[in-house]
Amino acid sequence: MNTDDLRDQYDAFPYPARDPRDEAKRLIVGSPSHLDELNHYVFGGHLARRLAPRRRDDGGEATAPAGPFRVLVAGGGTGDATVMLAQHCANAGIDADILYLDLSEAARAVAEARIQARGLTNVRFRQGSLLDATTLGRFDYIDCCGVLHHLPDPDAGLRALAAALAPGGGIGLMVYGCYGRTGVYPLQDALRRLTAPTPRDGHPAGPHDAGGRVDIARRLVAALPATNWLVRNPFLGDHRRSDADLHDLLLNLRDRAYTVPELYALVDGAGLTVAGWIEPMRYDPATFIADPRLRKRLALLSEPDRAAVAEAVSGAAAKHIAYLVRPEDRAAAPVPNATAIPVLKGADGAAVANAVSAQGWLPVDLAGLSLTLALPRLAVPLLRHIDGRTNLAALHNAVAPDLPWDRFKAQFDAFYATLNGLNMLLLRWPD
Repeated sequence: MNTDDLRDQYDAFPYPARDPRDEAKRLIVGSPSHLDELNHYVFGGHLARRLAPRRRDDGGEATAPAGPFRVLVAGGGTGDATVMLAQHCANAGIDADILYLDLSEAARAVAEARIQARGLTNVRFRQGSLLDATTLGRFDYIDCCGVLHHLPDPDAGLRALAAALAPGGGIGLMVYGCYGRTGVYPLQDALRRLTAPTPRDGHPAGPHDAGGRVDIARRLVAALPATNWLVRNPFLGDHRRSDADLHDLLLNLRDRAYTVPELYALVDGAGLTVAGWIEPMRYDPATFIADPRLRKRLALLSEPDRAAVAEAVSGAAAKHIAYLVRPEDRAAAPVPNATAIPVLKGADGAAVANAVSAQGWLPVDLAGLSLTLALPRLAVPLLRHIDGRTNLAALHNAVAPDLPWDRFKAQFDAFYATLNGLNMLLLRWPD
């Protein structure tokens, strides 16, 4: 399959299916590339420092700003990441220069219409391949969500993005996971055979007959027996939503899935390292293994080996989301201190507080696994006071002013460890 075939596929079925009129109703958010999330994992919560005005060499007054926050959305599709990040930057007053890049003219038209519907002016559009990223300049942040696994050479694709990364910058990556996509690839193979030309009619329902291929796929899905692995897979339902989703899942002209070790090899080959997994708890085998003897052995493993064990034991990862940086740019994970501003991502604090039982347990569904996570006594008042603007010292005064700082901090650290593991609680600093 060549690049033209891939472009034709997404021109026929722009993915994901989006209607620009819906921008008046809601903002689609997710991972990677949520502003609070990338700030936490890529910039250690200090994005404001990167965007601050430069200081004169002689220590005098600040001079010109460091420049706009330069972002490349490499393979932007119908615009989910572009719209989300553009809106977040506008809301935060961040001077951003976001470049959308995609092969498909039809997908680009949808993304442009969504940006126009919001009246955003911080996005530029370009049609082309992410393999040309190095010709476009250097970027503070690069989004590459659901793209590399469709390339003939994903390794070359990630190397091209790494070469376009500015010093200290990072990449938000999503690629397919192997075990959670159980059942997809046998059906892809069956559909390649069913849509090939037959000796009797000689007319293939090939890549240029997208409608015919979708009809065949829908008929096959409807006829699947209960023994089929896709029918039995509870982690995938994309093909039930729209023709574009069905086409992307079962009729894609090229895709591959990665195990955790294969993803580490891909990342290492581009001279990068994993700065954070989404959600971190999914890649911690202790989430799935309670046996104390096994946990002792797990503690002896390297970070990649622990993540590989978690993936194999869970079996639920249909995709992998990770933030990548150069090894020399990887800093220690953000640590709460008095000036840190806790930020709840994708959660309403009051609603989460209401979900916490009187015993301090938070019920969680982690890809089909039901967990009850213990939270400290101050969890409920903390959830009701965290607003993304108040730092930890002020939260101490608001929530438990009579409690000594060290005891308050110990409770917050336990609270943070649990909710950060779910990617619900992040940190940033105003700098």
